[in-house]
Amino acid sequence: MSDMSHVKTLTDAPAQSDGPSPRTLKRAGLIAGVAAIAIVAAGIATRIGATGDLKEVAADAAVPSVSVVTPKAGGTRDALVLPGNVQALNSAAIYARTNGYVSRWLADIGDRVHAGQPLAILDAPEVDQQLAQASADYQTALANQKLAATTAQRWSTMLAKDAVSRQEADEKTGDLAAKSALANAALANVRRLRAVLGFTRLYAPFDGVVTSRSAQIGQLVVSGNAAAQPLFTVSDVRRMRIYVRVPQGYSAQVHPGMEASLSLPEYPQRTFAATLTRSAGAVDAQSGAVLVELQAPNPDGALKPGAFAQVSFKVGAGGGNVLSVPGSTILYGNDGPTVAVVDGNGRVTVKPVTIASDEGKTVAISAGLAPGDRVVDSPPDAIHTGDHVRVQNAGKGAAHAG
Repeated sequence: MSDMSHVKTLTDAPAQSDGPSPRTLKRAGLIAGVAAIAIVAAGIATRIGATGDLKEVAADAAVPSVSVVTPKAGGTRDALVLPGNVQALNSAAIYARTNGYVSRWLADIGDRVHAGQPLAILDAPEVDQQLAQASADYQTALANQKLAATTAQRWSTMLAKDAVSRQEADEKTGDLAAKSALANAALANVRRLRAVLGFTRLYAPFDGVVTSRSAQIGQLVVSGNAAAQPLFTVSDVRRMRIYVRVPQGYSAQVHPGMEASLSLPEYPQRTFAATLTRSAGAVDAQSGAVLVELQAPNPDGALKPGAFAQVSFKVGAGGGNVLSVPGSTILYGNDGPTVAVVDGNGRVTVKPVTIASDEGKTVAISAGLAPGDRVVDSPPDAIHTGDHVRVQNAGKGAAHAG
């Protein structure tokens, strides 16, 4: 009885499930799909944001950063001041015309020499031997010429007596002409070698000062070597040449015969008078300037070849104010000097300017700039109008320009 009751109880109990119900599975799958879509959407959004940030960084990096300066007022100018290069009226580099060794040098730097004064003596034993051989060859040719002349004379005498044929007499006469030509050639060779031997002594070509000497005792000298240094340089410093590049805007105001004054760093309290002697009459495409030459007397030797000088012309500076900017702001191209100016939006405008004077570190501009312009310092050569830049130091310009 009890067994039957137990079986009945097990039969009447509700059947237990073997797994989740379909509704639960469907709900879990829906949740997983939504989570996957959310993860994918978040990844796409992250990638889009990173790409946008990368583009923004790249665009920001593509904008170059520049430093700007503000022009400083330079006042008004009643003279055009430009840099000049001082050169000797005449300067000669002395080279050897023959191979040899330096035996003696007779002048050193700073020595004043006269035209024809010996500067050095070379030892050329090869040339001595060549001259001896050439002299012997000439003596041989001369002896043959004399013999041919005697023979020709005899044959002419015998021809008059019909003792020889005219053909034989003509042959002797032709032999004399040939021997005479050989003697002349040998004599020319002797004279050439004597001239070469004369080149073993180096002479000053004119009165002047020895400004360089590279000759050393025992030094081998090879003639015709283009890379060799000159043994001496002699400069005539009694009168000096000064070369100046005048901006195109002022080229019409300078002319031969006008006076100018020179100032040199080593003589701060002294000026030198100079006269403009000639002008190139052409504008250089690279600098936009005209090359002119001035000459100045130099009785005391104060002006030195190769020196830098400031040349002042009494031509004015366009009748207006000038602005001073660093020399590093100037761009030189086929269109002349220009500067790059940045506006408030960071846009560049390349403006042509007129240089009133170039003082080396700073340049005075008489036209093309306004006092409030922001000028790019050390601009790249590839900068053009319309380029966008980022200004780094808008507040440093005025101090730098000064």
